Amino acid sequence: MIRGTVLINRDICKGCELCIAACPQDSLGLSDQINRHGYRYVQLVQDNCTGCINCALVCPDCAITVYQEPRAKAKSSAQRVPAL
Repeated sequence: MIRGTVLINRDICKGCELCIAACPQDSLGLSDQINRHGYRYVQLVQDNCTGCINCALVCPDCAITVYQEPRAKAKSSAQRVPAL
């Protein structure tokens, strides 16, 4: 499974919740805190992000950056040792 995480710029997030609705893993939610503009901002509430980027695509303020962990490379057949 591909793993990812998000970085949310809480100073520009207006809490519109579009990203929350777009997240298929329900990884995002509104914070109880408010930012300097008086908005409740979005935060990562579950550690099950897959890095699908849906949240960043729908964010009207470009407040979300998505990071994906690199995939582990599969072992090639030359590295496998046959069982005797």
